[in-house]
Amino acid sequence: MALYLYRCDEHGISERSLPMGMAERQVACPSCGSPAARVFTAPRLSLGDPARRALIDRTERTRDEPAVVSSPGPRPARRAAPVATNPALRRLPRP
Repeated sequence: MALYLYRCDEHGISERSLPMGMAERQVACPSCGSPAARVFTAPRLSLGDPARRALIDRTERTRDEPAVVSSPGPRPARRAAPVATNPALRRLPRP
């Protein structure tokens, strides 16, 4: 048996366990009965690198639950002007 995902416009993703190769392009949504289209996903992602898997999960989550911030982040620190080590350059005017 293989697990297939279907997306309803109103109720989101639902899962169906069907024999391999028996998935239809559309099925009725279990909640409302409207047509739900099949969602194609990359196979065996759970066996990959945990950092990549976490990135994929965060990316998927932002589709329905975007992160909300109350203010912009802190400003980056200003870099100090580089000091010339060449004695001939020390006589040049500074901004």
